[in-house]
Amino acid sequence: MPTSEAVRQMFGAIAPRYDLLNHLLSAGVDRRWRRRAVALSRAAKGDPVLDVCCGTGDLSFEFARMGARVIGSDFVPQMLVRADAKGARGGSGAERPRFVLADTLSLPFERATFQVVSVGFGIRNVENLDAGLAEMARVLAPGGRAVILEFTTPPNPAFRKLFGLYFHRVLPRVGNALAGVKTDAYTYLPNSVDAFPDAPQLAARMESAGFVHVKYEYLTFGIAAVHVGEVP
Repeated sequence: MPTSEAVRQMFGAIAPRYDLLNHLLSAGVDRRWRRRAVALSRAAKGDPVLDVCCGTGDLSFEFARMGARVIGSDFVPQMLVRADAKGARGGSGAERPRFVLADTLSLPFERATFQVVSVGFGIRNVENLDAGLAEMARVLAPGGRAVILEFTTPPNPAFRKLFGLYFHRVLPRVGNALAGVKTDAYTYLPNSVDAFPDAPQLAARMESAGFVHVKYEYLTFGIAAVHVGEVP
């Protein structure tokens, strides 16, 4: 696993084409995954939501569209510049999220501040997973929910092998070529997913961090999964 500083530099370099490549390499299905994550969060209009590792803000804007009061946090300044620009263009269709520079391992918020804390495709980049989960739990109000959208290992062996050919051979070559800078970010992507806990293991780690009623749902044959857990 690269250091936090290496991850910061890598994502800063690909920020200008991050959205384009996300949508292109997933054939646009990533948008549907984010909408499903918001639905499973059970967030209501006016709820305070923190979207950590928010990147360019796509998940933050999904929460804002349904009327939540959203703060997006990330430790990559270049990503937040893109998120702010999208908000200025009216990207949320509602109250704009507020974006702040912050590390998920040390969030600048009081205990029990938010009703929902979300993370979309970012938790596997946190240098200490268990500490990151604990920090998400800390800022959630009692009864609040953590929602984690992340790539995972498809449970079906035949599909896992087929998808692995694309994920490990095609995606890195195309992504690195189109990123617009010299980078191995799209080689890092499948390698980081391989090293990350699978869906049942992540559920267990959430429970160890203090979450209860932890559930998960596979998306698109198990390419990704949404985990939801509550703070007692």
